[in-house]
Amino acid sequence: MTTTQTPMLEIRDIKRDYRVPQGMFKDDKIVHAVKGVSFKLDKGETLAIVGESGCGKSTLARILTFIDEPTAGELLIDGQKVDTRPGHLTADMRQKVQIVFQNPYGSLNPRQKIGDVLGEPLLINTKMSAAERRERATEMLVKVGLGPEHYNRYPHMFSGGQRQRIAIARALMLNPKLLVLDEPVSALDLSVQAQVLNLLADLQEEFGLTYVFISHDLSVVRYIADEVMVMYYGEAVEYGTRDAVFSDPQHEYTRTLFAATPRADVESIRARMAKRRLATAAG
Repeated sequence: MTTTQTPMLEIRDIKRDYRVPQGMFKDDKIVHAVKGVSFKLDKGETLAIVGESGCGKSTLARILTFIDEPTAGELLIDGQKVDTRPGHLTADMRQKVQIVFQNPYGSLNPRQKIGDVLGEPLLINTKMSAAERRERATEMLVKVGLGPEHYNRYPHMFSGGQRQRIAIARALMLNPKLLVLDEPVSALDLSVQAQVLNLLADLQEEFGLTYVFISHDLSVVRYIADEVMVMYYGEAVEYGTRDAVFSDPQHEYTRTLFAATPRADVESIRARMAKRRLATAAG
């Protein structure tokens, strides 16, 4: 007997329109930012959403993380339909989905110590003591490659790559099932990108996480994705496995996008880093 796995994430004909004021004596303009996008994503898989700026990637990310309400369509998390209307979203559903933004410094309070930043999401659990919150935050710092000594430091004391590790740690504090990563490595140097991508792969395996990875960098997408969705003017014009989309793109826009985008060789960077670690250990 065969069983059908419940997708971790399913969206059905999601649309998002914005009304843009045009002036006192003109009709408002309606912008169709997302135009009827649908897909399913299984547990433990990574879907990369690619496309040029303005194609609707980040708008879709905001819908998936309940920051924006869709104009129409349905959103299901782990088989459960989400009521995204203001005041109707449950705390349990909020915990299941977390987001990591492109700019880690912009998403961290510069006046808060890192330990407080990480512990803040845990304040919803009134049964957890301060000592337990500190222990959990310290444990998560270690998980992302930092250490207990970083607990009392401020965001400005960290490099860009370290800040992104902190942002990832904060996103994991509530044990989410789905992470939406909106251009999480695009602001980092190539060597640091590889380190963060390796970290994300390790965390996904350890915690059984499902990723929606928003990116315009095709080399990064090729490295991390299981499936790829290409967006163009708010529409999903191509969807398939990573290998199928990269080896035989069907849509003209996808072919044009691939031909026009320079690609950094993340695999080579990763191999060089591994060789350097081996040389350091041997010497």
